[in-house]
Amino acid sequence: MRTVIFDLDGTLADTSADLIASANACFRGMGYGDVLDPVADARTAFRGGRAMLRLGFSRMRAEVSEEAVDAQYPVLLDAYASAIDVHTRLYDGAVDAVVHLKRAGYAVGICTNKPEALADRLLVSLGVRDLFSSMIGAQTVGVAKPDPKPYIAAVEEAGGTVSQSYLVGDTETDRETARAAGVPCALVTFGPDGAAVAELEPEALLPSYQMLGSVTKALIG
Repeated sequence: MRTVIFDLDGTLADTSADLIASANACFRGMGYGDVLDPVADARTAFRGGRAMLRLGFSRMRAEVSEEAVDAQYPVLLDAYASAIDVHTRLYDGAVDAVVHLKRAGYAVGICTNKPEALADRLLVSLGVRDLFSSMIGAQTVGVAKPDPKPYIAAVEEAGGTVSQSYLVGDTETDRETARAAGVPCALVTFGPDGAAVAELEPEALLPSYQMLGSVTKALIG
């Protein structure tokens, strides 16, 4: 079965404000206040919790200690779990586009570097978990993107074949994951990186979810 696998943060949903809020909860707990900005730092938010912590620490300290990042990461996850969908929204047209793919006979799934339990919880909260036949998160298979194993697992769990699949994402991590798996990649241009993702040379750019059907046909038929 032809299969389309989606990244979650920055691809299906704009989760940046809630992610930034979780990092700021860590910094407030350490007495620094809100170090990160939900708009200006959205790009970093889509690169994960540790990336946000490193950025925040870099604004306060000459050197960033990985021990400090590791110590605060569980605190960040707890803060995020307690307020996972305050500001998060699905991108315009995402639901309709996924529904149309399914009706056209494609399998659809998710491969994210968000912890699986949090990703699953968010999708349920947004009311779209049942749309996806697979949900592979960080460490579900022991490694995270850009290792190809999570992507392959997402395709297979959805009932598809890797050679007839492609990845929709928004960052260099997604681009490298697709390359490692030997499949095409489409990168969205409506995230914080905008049209700059073209520099990553994906097989396709996705300016809006209204174009998902035509992009899919071009990439996997």
